[in-house]
Amino acid sequence: MTSIQQGVEDSPYAWMRLGLALVLGTVGGVGMWSAVVVLPSIEQEFGLSRADASLPFTMVTIGFALGGVLMGKLADRFGVALPVSIGGACLGIGYAIAGLAPNLWIFTAAYAVPIGLLGSSAVFGPLMADSSRWFIRNRGMAVAISAAGNYLAAAIWPPVVQLMIDTIGWRTGHMVIGVVCAAVLIPMSLLVRRRPPEHPPVVAGRAEGIALRGITHPQMMVLLCVAGVMCCVAMSMPQVHIVAYCGDLGYGMARGAEMLSLMFGFGVISRLATGWIADRIGGLWTLLLGSVLQACALVMYFAFDGLTSLYVVSALFGLFQGGIIPSYAIIVREYFPAREAGTRVGIVLMMTILGMALGGWMSGAIFDLTGSYRAAFANGFAWNLVNVAIAVLLLRRSRPPSRQFVLERKPT
Repeated sequence: MTSIQQGVEDSPYAWMRLGLALVLGTVGGVGMWSAVVVLPSIEQEFGLSRADASLPFTMVTIGFALGGVLMGKLADRFGVALPVSIGGACLGIGYAIAGLAPNLWIFTAAYAVPIGLLGSSAVFGPLMADSSRWFIRNRGMAVAISAAGNYLAAAIWPPVVQLMIDTIGWRTGHMVIGVVCAAVLIPMSLLVRRRPPEHPPVVAGRAEGIALRGITHPQMMVLLCVAGVMCCVAMSMPQVHIVAYCGDLGYGMARGAEMLSLMFGFGVISRLATGWIADRIGGLWTLLLGSVLQACALVMYFAFDGLTSLYVVSALFGLFQGGIIPSYAIIVREYFPAREAGTRVGIVLMMTILGMALGGWMSGAIFDLTGSYRAAFANGFAWNLVNVAIAVLLLRRSRPPSRQFVLERKPT
């Protein structure tokens, strides 16, 4: 490791930059959650069915997934400041268009492209990848803190958006959101212009494209993408359907909303704890641990449906699953070249988001067929087992991750 690298990695500047990433993720993450809160308002104003009113959320999710790859590639080539500034400008424009939209199609287009594809996507995957490049000893914690911005956005923005809808209306509220995002993200992008240090290639076989014993980089990427889909199909069952599930059980949707908030709150704790754990056992072991615990929580949902027990299980589910997504970013940084971090993290995260979208739809379809969510919980558990199997396979073929080798190198 060079003396320059010693001076910047895990440094006070790196921690300050990580704090900026957390703020950027929390503010810019509004795009994924405002569509959920505004759904009843646009349903009433435009005279929509519930399915049509849900279209903006579906499209912003797809845009967010695809945009992560695009913004990650931009971050790899030009630095993270460029996608962050683009994201701030596009969020400002997108929310202005949504607030003025005369019909569902323009409203949906605003959420799909400027808000999802070019806006909120810029402050999730790219920031996680960038944060990982400023840390060695605390890399797992850095990725986890950066990823926590998305969950903090889920906890903070929905009540704020609802308050604006109740007081100034959803159209003016969207204008305000756009101004806030642009006013925060664009100036703060200037504070993250400094490019991260380059890490030397230190793992034998890396030049030949070998990630694990007998597994090439392309093969490992495919396995990580499949694992991302599998775990998030399972993860989406409680996250997407807990409100409706509580309504069906007779507890009321408000109780379900409280459980969802509890789930995300414990998810923040989980992400921070996962970062600490990953710094000690590595990303692959952390992924396996989170996946096994998530499977256990799904079994608990299948076994218990009392009001108190559902609160407890929802808290445990948030605590168990919150760190799974950051684990993928940590794995990418441990087994792939740093210069490709933004693009590769974006691709894997895209697959996790598409898995969430698939799982949410699939659970609803299973409910329509069976009239119960019990089969949907069992389906999620089955998909989760495939994720566990992939994690076990990768661990059996693994060599020590690059972070450990870097720590052992003597200064030159």
